[in-house]
Amino acid sequence: MTHSARSVGFLRSVGFLTLLLPSLDVGAAAANVGWETYGGHVSGDRYSPLTQITKANVGRLRLAWRFDLDSGESPQTNPLIIGRTLYAYTPAINVIALDAATGRQLWKFDPGVRGSGPQRGMAYWHHGSEARLLAGVMNTLYALDPKTGKPIASFGDAGSIDLRKDLRGDGKKHFVSLTTPGILYKDLIIVGFRTTESAPAPPGDIRAYDVRTGRLRWSFHTIPRPGEPGIETWPTDAWKTAGAANNWTGFALDEKRGIVYAPTGSAVSDMYGADRAGIDLYADTLLALDASTGRRIWHFQGVHHDIWDRDFSAPPNLLTVVSHGTRVDAIAQATKQGYLYVFNRVTGAPLFPVEERPYPGSDVPGEVTSPTQPLPLAPAPYARQRLTEEMLTQRTPEAHQWAVARFQGMKSGGQFVPFTVGRPTILFPGFDGGAEWGGEAVDPRSGVIYINSNDVPWTGMLAENVPVEGSGPAFYQRQCSGCHGDHRAGSPPAFPSLIDIDQRLSDAEITATIHEGKGRMPPFSDIPAETLVALLYYIKTGDNLMGKADVTRVPGSNARQEMTAALNVADAEAKYRFTGYDKFQDPDGYPAVEPPWGTLNAIDLNTGQYLWKIPLGEYPELAAQGLKNTGSENYGGPILTASGLLFIGATIFDRKLRAFDAKNGALLWETEMPFAGTATPATYLIDGRQYIVICASNSRNRKAPQGSAYLAYALAEEK
Repeated sequence: MTHSARSVGFLRSVGFLTLLLPSLDVGAAAANVGWETYGGHVSGDRYSPLTQITKANVGRLRLAWRFDLDSGESPQTNPLIIGRTLYAYTPAINVIALDAATGRQLWKFDPGVRGSGPQRGMAYWHHGSEARLLAGVMNTLYALDPKTGKPIASFGDAGSIDLRKDLRGDGKKHFVSLTTPGILYKDLIIVGFRTTESAPAPPGDIRAYDVRTGRLRWSFHTIPRPGEPGIETWPTDAWKTAGAANNWTGFALDEKRGIVYAPTGSAVSDMYGADRAGIDLYADTLLALDASTGRRIWHFQGVHHDIWDRDFSAPPNLLTVVSHGTRVDAIAQATKQGYLYVFNRVTGAPLFPVEERPYPGSDVPGEVTSPTQPLPLAPAPYARQRLTEEMLTQRTPEAHQWAVARFQGMKSGGQFVPFTVGRPTILFPGFDGGAEWGGEAVDPRSGVIYINSNDVPWTGMLAENVPVEGSGPAFYQRQCSGCHGDHRAGSPPAFPSLIDIDQRLSDAEITATIHEGKGRMPPFSDIPAETLVALLYYIKTGDNLMGKADVTRVPGSNARQEMTAALNVADAEAKYRFTGYDKFQDPDGYPAVEPPWGTLNAIDLNTGQYLWKIPLGEYPELAAQGLKNTGSENYGGPILTASGLLFIGATIFDRKLRAFDAKNGALLWETEMPFAGTATPATYLIDGRQYIVICASNSRNRKAPQGSAYLAYALAEEK
């Protein structure tokens, strides 16, 4: 036995017993049962054998402890619970250890960097008397002593390795962040990373490091190099400059067979692929790799030549199902577009038919789209696929009239309609789902999967790249407009508006964000001083600093050279660019489509049939007006217990943690939290008492009071 998921044999033996004895009271059988792997288990099932909290007593859940965090931002962490200790992140990407029964802090590791963005979990390795916590902090992977939080000097460079290395070119120029933890196999830690969504970006290599020494043991090139299968799906020499196709959402592992499953995202640039003609393997691909060597066993590409940012956004789930009368070890892969693919996990053969369907080509010069895309014929999509006028909001007559007028100026043809120049194209479901990074829960006893989904349309559009005067506007157009839009309006909360930003943040705070990054935004640490001043001016005013007296305040600046350099850079870029993410909302900020805007789904993967589907979440102000159960955007996934309870937070606006009957979707319990539970919960047992813990934050709803905390719930004592 070599790591936690195997070394803590009792936990898994209890899990196997529950397959035979579903009513087993684990609380009576053991004092402590943990949550020792991101997602509950290396299979990604998000399932616990615990049964102390039941359908009959779940109404007695009460807040047991609360640990407030250092800001209102959200690390989105699914914490680990090992023994009596809970390991998690703060928004500043400090690693903390808490007493899992009380929430008391035991230690904190501060890496000394200003971290930001999501940090969804870590990995715990254990062999004999050796133990280490593998924790990512931006581009650095640390090996920490679980007892003290101190780096273990024998790992890498005095306790850490820089994940920017071992890629391509000068690693210091790469943006790499380990937002989702690696997965452990024997003495290896296998990792992916998050990177930028526009060029330049490093290739998304999947790598395995020695868990003791930090030495690189193998790499799989998701952008193939000469002599490797798949290189023919790219232009000649694209491997030298193409970027991303990275695993940012996590893995699943078949320990018995030694197979690691890695879903990847799109290649850059996300929305215009004239420089990467071909289907671009292994972007948007579910990879089955030999966990010992990185050798490819099989693959399935979900989107050919992706120009819609249709990353495989959720980690896969391993389970066993009955297919055509035979038990099959399977893998299920959810998607942003609402498709669920199910394969034989050994061979890659689909368990439900997958058909290549024709789709329209692009009318943008230089773009060559794939003539077909794969469509699973079952299960049916868990999110709506095509927006029509009849589906537009009826919330008020004014909102409907507004939506109709806007809709008539848009392209809406369902999935895989290419973006065009000067006219918005509808993406439904939008850029943030169907399924998202929180993942799905699986019942290993029955083969049922539980998926929460976003069901909100977004739009996107291309514009011709034209030279602009001044380095501030040029830099903004090149690096910022894709998220914040051509007019700095963004698409809150995912992509904040920059209008009137100087009323919210100081120049120093804006500069720190540009240099160090924040949330989805990568850092721009090497931006020249003159360009930074011009960019600050443009962000705050929407105007060009060129010709203004302020430019002379920067020592050594030269207005003419600055303008010429900006024009040269703009001329050298791709001819077209994405103008920004735009959520299709009515003037009051609600989705411009009829509900449901978010759902929770139960699908029997033995048959491909839905067992139930319900709206998930609501807007409190609309509910007060009588418009209830609309569903809402939701981030973070569900977990399932052997007692048949499905726990999920995820909903942004009502800030509730809910428990559903997994059999029929009936709501059994809910509580309003101080912050939204935009993370996947965990459950564990300490001293015979079962807890549900979740990381909560209001960072996705800036209109709500800001803050974040870990919140743990347990059964109140009976009187």
